[in-house]
Amino acid sequence: MDAAQIRQVIERTVARRGRLHAPSIPVWLFVAASCIFLIVGSLTSDRFAEQTVGGLATGGVFASLALALVLIYRATEVINFAQGEMAMFSTYIAWQLIAWGLPYWGAFFATLGISFLGGIGIERVVIRPVERIGVLAVVVVTIGLVFVLQGVAAWIWSPEVKFFPSAFSTRPLHVGTVVFSLQDLGTIGVSIAAVILIWLFFQFTKVGLAMRAAALRPAAARLVGVRVGWMLALGWGLAAALGAIAGMMITPSIFLDPTTMDVILIYAFAAAVAGGIEHPAGAVVAGLGLGVFLALLTTYVGFVTSELRLPVALAVLLAVLLVKPAGLFGRTIVRRV
Repeated sequence: MDAAQIRQVIERTVARRGRLHAPSIPVWLFVAASCIFLIVGSLTSDRFAEQTVGGLATGGVFASLALALVLIYRATEVINFAQGEMAMFSTYIAWQLIAWGLPYWGAFFATLGISFLGGIGIERVVIRPVERIGVLAVVVVTIGLVFVLQGVAAWIWSPEVKFFPSAFSTRPLHVGTVVFSLQDLGTIGVSIAAVILIWLFFQFTKVGLAMRAAALRPAAARLVGVRVGWMLALGWGLAAALGAIAGMMITPSIFLDPTTMDVILIYAFAAAVAGGIEHPAGAVVAGLGLGVFLALLTTYVGFVTSELRLPVALAVLLAVLLVKPAGLFGRTIVRRV
């Protein structure tokens, strides 16, 4: 398996399918204008700055889970409806390791390893046998996994709400007259670091390139020595690890029970589709943007309460799809005739 040959497979795939255009100029202008608005608003208002940071922390969790959805979709063209439950189960594993006396960060990285192996196991044992039947069969299996994982979690740990500790101090950080939460800043850092590491992995490692080639053109990838089946399994493993990060970062702010990630998954799904279900960077940007948008909306628009956050997120998704069905960062395919 040669890295240069794998790169050629990826480049030839793009050439045969037509030119894949990057997001249009209006999209980039919208993103740039939004960034300028947030910066100016944060410099002029302490409350605005605090809400922006809080929104970025929540959005970072949305982005991590949305990226996990995109990874699996690009490889299999199937939405993994069990992604939230996989994240929930991983968070329970971390909670158990901490309860047994393992330090937080030791439990954190051990959980990532366990989740990675668990994702591979699910793909090999549960998903692989039904792939040949069709996409609908895989979708049904992922929906079934939702109830299986919830039931097993309730059976092992009971359905009672549990407290999950935070890796970061609850002590506030004062920057001038602005008060930030160290937990929010830590969540932003961990989430963005995870996204950057995933990007570096896919761009500059032989295994990452092989995974991209296996997802884009499996037949050609096999010809250059790529073990396509295992590459897809590794994709499931990475998605499970990203879900674990999302679960461990968001749970200290809410609660831990077998259904704790259900609503978070809907937000992540909205971000993935709004950003472009085949565009990892779009899912990340949309996840961060959605978190900030909801935080500012509930702060400055009186009638938008916490109960309306989910309907508002779905309304944003609908508006984006009406304007640009492929998502904000969705790529338009121009085919050669």
